[in-house]
Amino acid sequence: MERRSFLKMSAAMGCAATVSACTPSAKEKVFTKPLQPTGEEVQNWSACLVNCGSNCPIKVFSRDGVITRIETDHETSDQYGDNHQIRCCTRGRSLRQRTYAPDRLRTPMKRIGATRTGEVDQFVAISWEQAYKEVGEKLSQIRAEHGPASTYFHYRSGAYYGFAGYQVWQRLLNKTGGYLDHHWDYSWAQLYSAAEATFGDAGHAYYGSRLAEIANADLFIGVAFNPNEMRMSGSGEGYDFVQALKNHPGDIKVYMVDTRYTDSMLGKEHKWMPIRPGTDAALAEAVAHEMITSGWIDANSKAFLDKHCLGYDFASLESFKAEWAASDDTEQQRYAALIDPKENYKDYILGTYTGLERTPDWAAARCGITAAQIRELANAIMNAKAPYISIGAGVSRHANGDQAVRALYMLSILTGKLGQPGVNTGGMPMNYGLGVAGIDIGDNAVKATIPVFTFSEAIERGKEFTPYTHNLKGADKLDSNIKAIINVSGNAIVNQHSDINGTTAILSDTSKCELIVVCDCWMTPSARYADYILPAATWLESDDLAGDSYASGQMGYMTMMSTGVKPLGEAKNMYDICSGLAKAMNCDDYTEGKTVADWNNELYAQTRANNPDIGLPATYDEATKQGVFRKYMPESFIVLKDWVEGKPDAYGVKTPSGKIEIYSLAMADKRANWQLQDYWTAQERQRFSAEQMADRYKITPLPQYVVTWDGYEDKETAAEFPLQLIGYHTKGRVHSSYDNVPWLREAVEDAVWMNPMDAASRNLTSGETVRVWNDRGMTELPVRITPRIAPGVVAMGEGRWYKPGEDKDHKGRPVDVNGAINVLTKYHPTPIVKGNPQHTNRVQIAAKKEA
Repeated sequence: MERRSFLKMSAAMGCAATVSACTPSAKEKVFTKPLQPTGEEVQNWSACLVNCGSNCPIKVFSRDGVITRIETDHETSDQYGDNHQIRCCTRGRSLRQRTYAPDRLRTPMKRIGATRTGEVDQFVAISWEQAYKEVGEKLSQIRAEHGPASTYFHYRSGAYYGFAGYQVWQRLLNKTGGYLDHHWDYSWAQLYSAAEATFGDAGHAYYGSRLAEIANADLFIGVAFNPNEMRMSGSGEGYDFVQALKNHPGDIKVYMVDTRYTDSMLGKEHKWMPIRPGTDAALAEAVAHEMITSGWIDANSKAFLDKHCLGYDFASLESFKAEWAASDDTEQQRYAALIDPKENYKDYILGTYTGLERTPDWAAARCGITAAQIRELANAIMNAKAPYISIGAGVSRHANGDQAVRALYMLSILTGKLGQPGVNTGGMPMNYGLGVAGIDIGDNAVKATIPVFTFSEAIERGKEFTPYTHNLKGADKLDSNIKAIINVSGNAIVNQHSDINGTTAILSDTSKCELIVVCDCWMTPSARYADYILPAATWLESDDLAGDSYASGQMGYMTMMSTGVKPLGEAKNMYDICSGLAKAMNCDDYTEGKTVADWNNELYAQTRANNPDIGLPATYDEATKQGVFRKYMPESFIVLKDWVEGKPDAYGVKTPSGKIEIYSLAMADKRANWQLQDYWTAQERQRFSAEQMADRYKITPLPQYVVTWDGYEDKETAAEFPLQLIGYHTKGRVHSSYDNVPWLREAVEDAVWMNPMDAASRNLTSGETVRVWNDRGMTELPVRITPRIAPGVVAMGEGRWYKPGEDKDHKGRPVDVNGAINVLTKYHPTPIVKGNPQHTNRVQIAAKKEA
């Protein structure tokens, strides 16, 4: 099909979703009376399945297969802690607009032209039969030539179906030879690393005591804790947090440590402590200094530290080293050889061997919180009978995020009160969930997995990946670079990945990654870099099952989804898409002869058997009539309670030593044996000495503050880019999901937050368009001048869709005109877990007319 023909067809399809109709003729437009509805309005239950952590149930009203309106759950008497309603937020309520968005994908498409340009006019429409045949053939050919590990299945968090989501793609790939998968995710990778190092289990990132335990606490400290913007459903963590404070039986002080004054505060806090990005560990170390030098630890928690922890002081490491060195176990001997007792936590804080004492005055100069306030926070912790401390994931998305989270865990550990009512480790609160059964995806013949953040690097040098260079798991090496990418319900090929300009340059070269297949509902920035686009039905157009996801709070629920809505255009259920591909690839046992309805009935029966106590009816059809099934948590959860008491504990400590590791044996091993890669740019090599580069990218056994590139103490970069930049989650999106909904763009402002002092020095006024830039790129958006952000720091809502304009930046690259933060972020995997450092940035800002 010629480009002109394709554009005519696209225009015609765009008109089909509007009230008026148009002809393909350029000469005249004929307006006709729209067809009148003939059927009765019907109601079905669905759910909002994006990656906010809640999967809220949705009432979908439709007539003649078209959505007429959306409502939320109001089925109960709404008694909190018993049957409270699971009300969806503004995002779920805008699902009609999202389903019928102008950029909705309606037909399979194929890229034409020699390179991937990111332009919509590089695609032509094709039939499903052609799509199945060509994708199947190309995928089979690449795997035959390069091996199954050359096919990478990317991060897929845009739709958490119970059945017909990314799982059906995993089943297809497994049944046709296997694929390269990833471990960790973009959001929590450094949390997992910190939890593993400290408690021996990555799950401790989210095994925190439930928010109900706030009732037993007399102090709450939230560090980057912001559920009322991130988890804002009517039954999510935000609601649980508000209810816990509202119903608290006594007096509780609330300290919130965050660069922004968020909607999780708004008067709920005793004190807001605006901290500079990336300096949380410095704050924690100064608090520890007060707890040590005051004598409080010796008097109150030393016995706990001696019994349950490794590495607090010299004696702890010295005795442990001697014991394991004398062991017959070669692994214990190996670990013992790595230990230097001088590297203990107490002496590190006091500067015994380094000469640098981590005092409140030292920390204040770095984190921007006064020494007096730091002492106040330390005293609040020491005086509390039950301190509940919670660390948000935003702390971890820095270049030193692994270490920052470990350093903050020390605030709880040093109290010696872990396992007691009202006390938390610092982990995110444990969810009480009701899960649904899923389709069997089979076994993956490829055992290797890569850190999810490294996929773009693996396109160019995957064969160089090893466990010691890139945290490769499941294999000693990769036999191929990534040659094919399957991207399903995700926007992280481009939009959510760091360094958009660098990433698109890699993707544009079709000799590197030879095939990109995107299966999605909308023409996202990632879809624009596909070779084939396969349009999926939305969840409002699907029959399925949905659990309550991973952060839905203390009310467990599930939704039995049904639909009266016709998929738009030629869009299909993803199971049917994979069935067509399986047939084209001669995979005869993919479906097992079962339809979508057959699978839903089977999975419902399994779900009912697994949940005998929530009143699920006999059949899936019956369950879809009621839609929502709920159960409030039967009891609270106190993390490490059984472990501290010496009882079997599925959520206990599983480190090599069997103790909470202040000094991490795993980190000591990595420091000794891993080979850190060189990600320094030419500009950074000019700015930094070799000593500075080594000091700003390292692994240490102790949790400690690490100075980073683009951090507060990076004065070399600050000379040109004086402002620190962080991203944040807005109420108008879930990551990049919902960015294409005009209602939400109007309801929730997309602007760069700037402190009035920084704005005054640049003669900026609130609402004017500014440009934000650094070595990596440039974007433009309005500025919001507000005292709700710390001086010297600016913040942009993450997830805006990348939209290159016609202007060029100082390096000849397109200026993004939509406020896409990842034009500015750096691809520089964190040293330990190889995770995402997207909150570590330095930028300059000026009015658009002056930039």
